[in-house]
Amino acid sequence: MKQFKKLLDRNGLKASKYTIKGKTTIVDTPLGQFALKNNKGNNIYRYLLSRNFDYFPKIVDYDDNNIMFEYLEDIDYDSSQKAFDLIHLVSLLHSKTTYYKEIDYDEYKNIYEKTKQRIEYIDNYYKDIINVIESNIYMSPSEYLIARNISKIFECINYCKYKLDEWYELVKDKKRKRVVTLHNNLKLDNLIKNNNTYLISFENSKTDIPIYDLVNFYNEYALDFDFEILLDEYERIYPLLEEEKMLMFVLISVPDKLFVFENEYKTVLGVRKLLDRIYKTEYLITPKDNNIDS
Repeated sequence: MKQFKKLLDRNGLKASKYTIKGKTTIVDTPLGQFALKNNKGNNIYRYLLSRNFDYFPKIVDYDDNNIMFEYLEDIDYDSSQKAFDLIHLVSLLHSKTTYYKEIDYDEYKNIYEKTKQRIEYIDNYYKDIINVIESNIYMSPSEYLIARNISKIFECINYCKYKLDEWYELVKDKKRKRVVTLHNNLKLDNLIKNNNTYLISFENSKTDIPIYDLVNFYNEYALDFDFEILLDEYERIYPLLEEEKMLMFVLISVPDKLFVFENEYKTVLGVRKLLDRIYKTEYLITPKDNNIDS
């Protein structure tokens, strides 16, 4: 671990053991353990401190190449509570780093066109699938499950088309958008609980509208947690704007492609998971969507 030697020597630390955990190297020294990482994210940590967001392990030292943190042992606890704590910290991150950015005409137009292309692709994808299924003499169990629920899939796709157009009508003439620092890698493993809770791994952070952290987290854990509770906690601290919420609902509602396995049982489970995601998303957004429209 020669790349860390300069930083360790500068702090009078002699390494006795190195342990690699993902992109982090844990070093054991006579003065305790420290976490070392590549210095790519150093500027983001300094920026977060300037915005009074310090919910990450204490920075011990850094140089042009590496950054060293106090090492914190993570406490294993209930995953639902961990998801709640993570969303709580993300709401604070967004709240403390928010500002309004001037934009040009093409910015919202590009989001609209890119999202519309994705929806159209999924629409054609499922039209092709149901055409193939209906041409078969016999349906497999997974095909039968798709055929029985294809109207719900297309209902979901049509909702996305309608709401995307509605969103674009709302934002197309706007000259500013609200942006925040996105963590951009929200996973339960990136939350540490010790004496307090901390977010780690900001290497992929970027500046953009706040919903992308929520959308990515939902895509990762949609069937694992009660997102009504999580979204309510987020908005308790950082309420979403009308146009932000509308776009988020579109993005989380677009159906995924199917995963077809050689094993039919696994394919049936994949179809069931797809449908469960559709129904759960509908249950989540319907009452909130009605509040937007009212």
